Formats: sequence, C-alpha cells, structure tokens
Amino acid sequence: MIRNRTAIVGIGHTEYVRTIGRTEDQTAYEVSRAALADAGIAPREVDGIFYVEGQSGGANDLGRRLGVDHLSAWSGTEGGGGAACGPVVQAATAVASGLCEVAIAYRARNRGAVGGRPWAKTTSAIGGWNAFQAPHGLVNPVQTIAFTANRYLHEFNAPEECFARVSVAQRGYASKNPAAYFREPITVEDVMNSRMISDPLHLLECCPENDGACAVVVTSAARARDCAQPPALIRGVAQGAPSQHVPMTNMYREDPWTWPGDIAARNLYRMADISPSDVDVVQMYDMFSPVVLYGLESYGFCGRGEAGQFVCDGNIDSVDASLPTNTAGGSLSEAYIHGFNLILEGVRQIRGTSSNQVADAEISLVAAASIVPTSAIVLGK
Repeated sequence: MIRNRTAIVGIGHTEYVRTIGRTEDQTAYEVSRAALADAGIAPREVDGIFYVEGQSGGANDLGRRLGVDHLSAWSGTEGGGGAACGPVVQAATAVASGLCEVAIAYRARNRGAVGGRPWAKTTSAIGGWNAFQAPHGLVNPVQTIAFTANRYLHEFNAPEECFARVSVAQRGYASKNPAAYFREPITVEDVMNSRMISDPLHLLECCPENDGACAVVVTSAARARDCAQPPALIRGVAQGAPSQHVPMTNMYREDPWTWPGDIAARNLYRMADISPSDVDVVQMYDMFSPVVLYGLESYGFCGRGEAGQFVCDGNIDSVDASLPTNTAGGSLSEAYIHGFNLILEGVRQIRGTSSNQVADAEISLVAAASIVPTSAIVLGK
C-alpha cells in the first residue's frame, strides 16, 4: 500500500529564463541541494534518485555531486510530458516499499539555450507509427495538437475562444508569481490576435522554450513529521495508457477521446480513495492550451466535450473559482519544465504558501499530459 505512506518534504527550483548558462546536470544538482535544504535533510542521506529521461547527467552523476553515502534505488521515466509526475510515482513507490529512505525526484531542461527542436531536422525516412503521420504534415507537437483541437471544436461545438480562455486564466495567476517567465496580463483578444502557429492554435496558446530545473524530496510519512516544512502527504500515485494509443492524436482508437489520462485518473482516485469532487486545486499539464481541456475531462471534472464551456464559464480562472487550475501560471506562463514545476505548485498549495493560495486547500491533484502515456499524483495535508 502506497497511500499516505510517503510525503514530499522539500522543493527547489532555479530561475526560469531563456538561457540559463549552466548545464542540465549542474542545475539538477542546484535544485536538489535547494530541495534538501528546504526539507532540512543532509545531501549524504539521499539513497534514491528518480528523473525524467532525456536530460544530461543521471542518478550516478547527481549522487556523486551530492556526496551521497550510497544509492539503493534509481530510475528514469520515459514519455516526455506524460512522465512529468513519473519520478515522484517511482520515488513514492520505492520509499513506501523500503527500497530507499530519502529520494530526490527532478527534471532539468535546457531547451531555450539549445535552440531548435528535435524534429527540425526530420529525415526523409521515418519509421514506426510516425511514418503514417509525418508525411501528411503532423511533424511536430503543435501540428499534432492542432489537428486534434480542430476536431474537438467541430465535434463538440465548443466555443471558439475556449483555448484562449485557458491562456488568459493562467497568465492571470502568473502575474502574481514572481518566478513566472511571463507575467504581463493578457486578454482573450490578445490571444486570438497573436500569430497563428498551427490553426487553430495561436502563439499565446503555446508554451515558451526556456531553461530551468525543479526537484522535490520524498521520504516516509513518519520521517516527514520531523522535517523543516509542513509535509505534502502523497495520497495516491498512478500511471496509465490505453491500448492502441498513438500519442497526441489517438486517431487509431475507436473512441479517440479516451486518453491515457482516463486510465491514470481511474487508478489514482482508487488509490487515494477520493473522487473529483474532493479535489480543491488542480495542476494540469499544459504545453498547449487544449491539453488542459482534455485533462479536465479525463480526470472527471466535467463530461466529455464539456470542458470548453466549463473554462469559458470561469471555472478555472481564480482562487475563488470552482476548480482553480494551474495556479502558478502552468507551462504556458510560469515556465515549461516538462510539467515538473506543476508538482512544486501542488506542494505549495498544500503548504499554504502559493502566490495564488486557494483557501483551506486540503487535496491537490497534479497531472502530467493526459494525451500521452501519463502519470499523476494526489497530495494532501
């Protein structure tokens, strides 16, 4: 049993900037030290390290830098944005099972500094399922998300501005967050008039490319009581993916609106022994604004095809709304650390230290991208 046996006791992050001037393995070390200091735990006590694949360094490198006595558990989680919560899922599992006692989970990402994207040099020979998409114009994520977003607008007759409303709501939160990459408030008109990137997605409905790193410390619930900060109890963890799933499009499933998030949500709520109505605040993966709508539906906050109207009705816009969502600004405005920064905000809400604090928040849900093989956690007091 994992429920309520572990907790996040420390958090740390770098500055969020276009070009940070340090390597990913260096910033991973910095945020790990910061998270451990926040928890009041000495670096040498770390015996578990978990991370998202696709960054420089790794468990052995970070352990050496931290000066840990020994490592008892480590792993990398694959899946890009769907892996955002994966390191915490693995850390909680390892601590609860006794594999390790103090675990670091982290993500370091230098995308702004590197410049360009992996698909910028797509070759003429493409293998796997992508061979059935790339030749027809679905080469990169924004094109793929746009393809699905157009279908969503058409199939559910969703309001045209529903995606823009997500961007506006999250920028409103970010305007009060001193760490946010973008802080200037925007309007629906600003979003709709910004440059079209891939119809129907405009520039302000897409996340930035930036550098930065985040880390959390996971330990047992028993030890958490003696740490420096109020613990965020890990009430549930989950991963999930349906059969015959093609990331981001789902085009080969009979029901294209059954996402990996549906599977993760079912598992998560069962473990945490809660329902969507119990959740006080949500951090929902958002590299593009439509993904928030799909996640809200996957995790049961509104019915299939209803999220567009749900956000247009103001249900996510403020700490007083029925479902405050991405209260630090999310990937669209705070920073794009492949969703890991959402975990830190989930913890702050439980601690009561968010710059957009939800009153009496007791249950905080953090979900990675619902549209790819995914992961999620529920935090509580």
